[in-house]
Amino acid sequence: MRFVYPELLWLLLPVPLLLLLRGRRGPAPAILFSSTAVAQTIASARKMSSGRIALMLKLLAITLLIVALARPQQGNTTTEITASGIDILLAVDVSSSMKAMDFTLHGERVNRLAVVKNVVAFFINDRPNDRIGLVVFAGKPYLVSPLTLDHSWLERRLRSLSIGMIEDGTAIGSAIGTGLNRLHDEQAKSQIVILLTDGVNNSGRVPPLVAAEAAQAMGTKIYTIGAGTRGLAPYPVIRFGKKRLVQARVDIDEKTLRRVAEKTGALYYRATGTDSLEKIYAEIDTLETTTRTIKKFEKSRELFPYLLALVVVLQVLSLIFSYRRLP
Repeated sequence: MRFVYPELLWLLLPVPLLLLLRGRRGPAPAILFSSTAVAQTIASARKMSSGRIALMLKLLAITLLIVALARPQQGNTTTEITASGIDILLAVDVSSSMKAMDFTLHGERVNRLAVVKNVVAFFINDRPNDRIGLVVFAGKPYLVSPLTLDHSWLERRLRSLSIGMIEDGTAIGSAIGTGLNRLHDEQAKSQIVILLTDGVNNSGRVPPLVAAEAAQAMGTKIYTIGAGTRGLAPYPVIRFGKKRLVQARVDIDEKTLRRVAEKTGALYYRATGTDSLEKIYAEIDTLETTTRTIKKFEKSRELFPYLLALVVVLQVLSLIFSYRRLP
């Protein structure tokens, strides 16, 4: 319930004051009685009780009249949100080089894929109105999830990713091509691919720049992210049955990744740590905003007539009690 003119409810404040004023002791009596028995009889008479009831009915009528003037309404409000979302295809490298442990998560050293999965999960949660798909790649691409609004299911699929699930290699161009095939038949106003890799294209049949030209023709942006520290990175190896970290050289084809992004009107980023990777996805989230149209429908019922009718009934009852006579 709501009030159209809630400021009128301030008029209710004097009502208790009226009750106190009517209850104050009046002037000295004009007639003196030799005995208190007569006064006691008058005090307990129904005439006096009727007067109290009449007063309470009048005050209640005034109260309801003020509430009625404030125009109380009862009804339902329905809000309809039309989301003009963006189709987003995430392409994530799961090649063996993603085992490099040059990132930290919650204060512990972890491999690159663990951090990527954590950051991408937050990115998905921040885009509830967008359809998001997931492609992973190593020596060849693999579709993990088509475009979907079921982000809970998508996150479960994301958590299941592991290094070694696909034959090794880095097929960047083929991964872009697979993503474009999934976006080709969709009718979204905006389509983007976010590709993350830590290597150089050395597998697949499609060169990255050829895939970028196809994306340009489709009007699809490709944001590229090169993940990993510059120079050497700690890489786990098993020697004599024990796990050790050795320094391995990082080799990322930044020139190609930058050209792919620029050709499609997007940007290239380099993530050298967990913080920088989080900022990159946050920046992309800001650049590719989602537009929402909100429609609000209200259906209200006026309670004014019902309260006014009740005020009339109370006034009539007040008059009846005011004119009652002692038997």
